[in-house]
Amino acid sequence: MHRVVSRRAVSAILRNGGVRHRNSAVPLSSSNTFHQSADEGNKEKKWYSVLAAGSSNATIKPFNVRNVPIVGSRLESTSAAHDAPGLPAEKYQYQAEVSRLMDLIVNSLYSNKEVFLRELVSNASDALDKLRFLSVTEPDLLKDAVDLDIRIQTDKDNGIITITDTGIGMTRQELVDCLGTIAQSGTAKFLKALKESKDAGADSNLIGQFGVGFYSAFLVSERVEVSTKSPKSDKQYVWEGEANSSSYTIREETDPSKHIPRGTRLTLYLKRDDKGFAHPERIQRLVQNYSQFVSFPIYTWQEKGYTKEVEVDEDPAEAKKDDQDEKTEPKKKKTKTVVEKYWDWELTNETQPLWLRNPKEVTTEEYNEFHKKTFNEYLEPLASSHFTTEGEVEFRSVLYVPSIAPTAKDDIVNPKTKNIRLYVKRVFISDDFDGELFPRYLSFIKGVVDSNDLPLNVSREILQESRIVRIMRKRLVRKAFDMILGITMSENRDDYARFWENFGKHLKLGCIEDRENHKRIAPLLRFFSSQSEEDMISFDEYVENMKPDQKDIYYIAADSVTSAKNAPFLEKLVEKDIEVLFLVDPIDEVAIQNLKSYKEKNFVDISKEDLDLGDKNEEKEKEIKQEFGQTCEWIKKRLGDKVASVQISSRLSTSPCVLASGKFGWSANMERLMKAQTVGDTSSLEFMRSRRVFEINPDHPIIQTLNAACKSNPNDEEALRAVDLLYDAALVSSGFTPESPAQLGGKIYEMMGMALSGRWGTSAQVVPPSHVPETFEAEVVEPAEAGSPKL
Repeated sequence: MHRVVSRRAVSAILRNGGVRHRNSAVPLSSSNTFHQSADEGNKEKKWYSVLAAGSSNATIKPFNVRNVPIVGSRLESTSAAHDAPGLPAEKYQYQAEVSRLMDLIVNSLYSNKEVFLRELVSNASDALDKLRFLSVTEPDLLKDAVDLDIRIQTDKDNGIITITDTGIGMTRQELVDCLGTIAQSGTAKFLKALKESKDAGADSNLIGQFGVGFYSAFLVSERVEVSTKSPKSDKQYVWEGEANSSSYTIREETDPSKHIPRGTRLTLYLKRDDKGFAHPERIQRLVQNYSQFVSFPIYTWQEKGYTKEVEVDEDPAEAKKDDQDEKTEPKKKKTKTVVEKYWDWELTNETQPLWLRNPKEVTTEEYNEFHKKTFNEYLEPLASSHFTTEGEVEFRSVLYVPSIAPTAKDDIVNPKTKNIRLYVKRVFISDDFDGELFPRYLSFIKGVVDSNDLPLNVSREILQESRIVRIMRKRLVRKAFDMILGITMSENRDDYARFWENFGKHLKLGCIEDRENHKRIAPLLRFFSSQSEEDMISFDEYVENMKPDQKDIYYIAADSVTSAKNAPFLEKLVEKDIEVLFLVDPIDEVAIQNLKSYKEKNFVDISKEDLDLGDKNEEKEKEIKQEFGQTCEWIKKRLGDKVASVQISSRLSTSPCVLASGKFGWSANMERLMKAQTVGDTSSLEFMRSRRVFEINPDHPIIQTLNAACKSNPNDEEALRAVDLLYDAALVSSGFTPESPAQLGGKIYEMMGMALSGRWGTSAQVVPPSHVPETFEAEVVEPAEAGSPKL
């Protein structure tokens, strides 16, 4: 907890020449100064850091700093309107404790230590790029015939990593400006100079912009040494700094053995817990992951080996024996194969990414090989797309549709896959996204995206939400749909069948979550139907097969194709040769309900009430209602709240009755799914049950018999029990679950007993033994009497 110092006390301290903190005086002038300001119209104050040497002409940018001990120096005294009348207001300049600020930058900006190598290699690449640009107008900068490259050498025994580039290097003043000033980016200044001189038309791949990448070295290092020589200077300088220090040193390099012709050599002395980074294999993996496509070659110091034959010392006993046999045949020297180890430079990266090449020059084999190598896949992709977008957002990308779905069952609902690798100016940034570039239903798409315009946070680990990102996402999604559509148009129908088997559920999820792309998703969906139980069909194929007078697309949801095709709801439609789609996946019904229509044709659930097949005969319906109206009321009275109403059905031809869902109620399939939810809403379930509609078939003998019983004796117990059993049978045949399976079983047993006894019982009692037909036992016949068996 920091004490609040009174204004008078601070003034007294400042009059004495400075503020004492940790036994050292803090100068009044500092390049790392802070200002407090408030956004216009916003009462909430924010901290801002001056990101340049000196405070007078510095640019103020947001910088999140918390709990940094702040001390101030007085700038001027003015009369403030908020102070008491007559009392002068004193204005102070904020100053930061640099060691704490460094600690925040290093330990708060980066979430993963291994990115230190990405940042440092990116700085080296920028140095090489600067030299390449400047050498166009100043050829003397390349007078030293040194290749433009980056070399990384490790000493795993001592925990040392050395990164050397042959770039532009730095003068003494540039060391102070770039490494001695936090958040001072030499690359940003260089880009600004290029822009002002109108030379930025060249293909610039400069990466750094925030001026904090160098300090990522302290993520793993306790001490850092920077030895650098600029071609503009004859002297080589060494910058040294430690992780827990607020100061640094700069000296001239006087040891001739450590001189470099041009560029920068960065030496990291690793912390005890981070010495594992000094293993050559690990450095090689990090380079291949983060800096695989940097414009310049990156070499790592690797242990290699070759085999050779060497002589083997003979055993004395065997040698004596060989001497005895020497007279008969010449002696052969014994050898063995050994591996000789040596160290040498090995090229670790590829300087020409596939996505920067002309798509017309890339072969299918190269695309497939890139897919296998980048994503560790062993199967060839179903489709690929290589494209460049220009305009508001410029980026290049190569996308793939894999051949097989991920093995993890939760990937369909997990947007955090590592299928998209994001690069900024060829430098790998991240593959861990939460739906920023692709919605989760397209999370199976794999590929790389490279852009120069993406807004990143300071650590370059997080893609910030912005208009640019939204535009990029939109274009990537469109390209993904184009790829999938291309698979549907393939001559080999098995390709899309394989795609649908693996990723069909993903597209159905898109119907629910992405309303904007319904028109792109709908043509890709596939379903079984009453006329195609073996091969799935598309909506376009269904529409093409529709009857001339058919206005809607009919479907039924069930748990299997067998259940769907045997449902009583299909009887009249099959009779009229009207095709019905079978929705057999749990997600299907919700997906279709979100689509609502396709090409101006509405989706209609045939298990819902008020099904209109376009064949209504009002006069006939009026006659039937007059004939069976009393029976409908009688059945409704018996069933009570189990159903909302009892109606004459227009969809049945062979079944006596069916239980339809209400217009806004749950279908049998949806009710089954809702029951299976971990946290079910029983009140909603009871309400939806009450919306069911009991439909009867007036042409069926059972209904006609009940109609006669209703008119002759509406209180007949046998007829009423028949209504109960009829309802239970309709419940099961319509796909619903009985409220009490045990009671239903009892009714069936009763019916079987009555059928076997030849009468309709008046109760559910067990048939007395006197009414049970006689049973006969077969008489065991001895072998001698086998010719005439008796019963």
